[in-house]
Amino acid sequence: MGYAMSRLEIESELFEGGNVTNEAGCSNRSNKPFCKVDHEIAQLTNLKSVPNERLHQLMPGKKKLPVSPVKMLAGREGNYSRRGGFSSADRCHMISRYLPVNGPWLVDQMTSRAYVSQFSADGSLFIAGFQGSDIRIYNVDRGWKVHKNILAKSLRWTVTDTSLSPDQRHLVYTSMSPIVHIVNVGSATTESLANITEVHEGLDFSAADGGYSFGIFSVKFSTDGRELVAGSSDDSIYVYDLEANKLSLRIAAHMADVNTVTFADESGNLIYSGSDDNLCKVWDRRCFVAKDKPAGVLMGHLEGVTFIDSRGDGRYFISNGKDQTIKLWDTRKMSSNTSCNLGFRNYDWDYRWMDYPPQARDLKHPSDQSIATYKGHSVLRTLIRCYFSPEYSTGQKYIYTGSHDSRVYIYDVVTGAQVAVLKHHTSPVRDCSWHPYYPMLVSSSWDGDVVKWEFPGSGEAPTPVSKKRIRRRYYY
Repeated sequence: MGYAMSRLEIESELFEGGNVTNEAGCSNRSNKPFCKVDHEIAQLTNLKSVPNERLHQLMPGKKKLPVSPVKMLAGREGNYSRRGGFSSADRCHMISRYLPVNGPWLVDQMTSRAYVSQFSADGSLFIAGFQGSDIRIYNVDRGWKVHKNILAKSLRWTVTDTSLSPDQRHLVYTSMSPIVHIVNVGSATTESLANITEVHEGLDFSAADGGYSFGIFSVKFSTDGRELVAGSSDDSIYVYDLEANKLSLRIAAHMADVNTVTFADESGNLIYSGSDDNLCKVWDRRCFVAKDKPAGVLMGHLEGVTFIDSRGDGRYFISNGKDQTIKLWDTRKMSSNTSCNLGFRNYDWDYRWMDYPPQARDLKHPSDQSIATYKGHSVLRTLIRCYFSPEYSTGQKYIYTGSHDSRVYIYDVVTGAQVAVLKHHTSPVRDCSWHPYYPMLVSSSWDGDVVKWEFPGSGEAPTPVSKKRIRRRYYY
């Protein structure tokens, strides 16, 4: 479930400034070393981010180090790659060494919690959604000027998710309601007040079943912009046909809230879903063997799945879980078994207001089908999100995630090492986004701050850290 019961927390310490921790090893929350991923994805990641082997030759007896920029430039001039310039792997090797860890610089500061923050596919726009009904779209190329300020219509609880169409002309937003609203982003109006300055058309996802009420946690545009896929609190997946303006598919997908859904690749045929029933499922719309039957199931999380991000190849994806882990999956390992045997669980726990039980941290699912597990961050109170780093600039060699402990964590996909931890916020970081082309990462938090991290930086001084008063904070 994506919202929590009320609980009072007193912040007894003042914030002491933003900083970055670079980790050379694995999680600082576990003394067990991470086993390097010995899998095909390790080879694929290296192919995307390791330079030409003629540049990567090592001197005998010397420790293996990244190829220096000087050597890379010399190799380009000597045409070592036989391409007349840098290959995409050469480029990723250069850029991915410079993580966006400097700063932060303040983008915006709101009085309500930030739930969503995402760059557009080309990085020219940035969307941030807040609990107080505001959704702001910033023009990144024009000094982060507010391109459109949307005041959400009929909001229930919070803005749970947003999605920008591939042509960047329309934005959809969701809340704890079966109505998904769509806004014209390309219009000249900056202030978009629902049905006052602009029409926010409502797409009814409940029409097929008599209009009963449920909430939507996750929504995504298809690559061609013709469909929306959504995950809901009634344990279902919905697909909406925008051209026909009607609901085209409902799948009774899980035994609990569907917290996250996404298209697996550009075809739109495969859908990944994650739920509070602890399962990740793969759905192939081309060959439904039986009604509501997935193509396969992947087990491994001990608690609910909060978010899924696809690698975009229809094969690999990652999931964040309330068991305080990120898991990496290969869909070729999925099974038809839909059971979720939690007989080994001997504790009562609710992530909405309780800390994760210490005795559960070393538990392992007896049928774990994941190919790697990443630990160190914290998934509590809200549906924390995780992502692969951009393909263009890093070759997807990193995984990054928000965290309940107010930080952003960056892991190496292959080694599992925490390569950076970004510290600034004073409340949970639910969402964060890495620019698709530049070494820039933006994090947003329940403290209302939206900040950017860069390498090497914009030349401006980082955001001054103000002492924040002791205050009461309610978790929901």
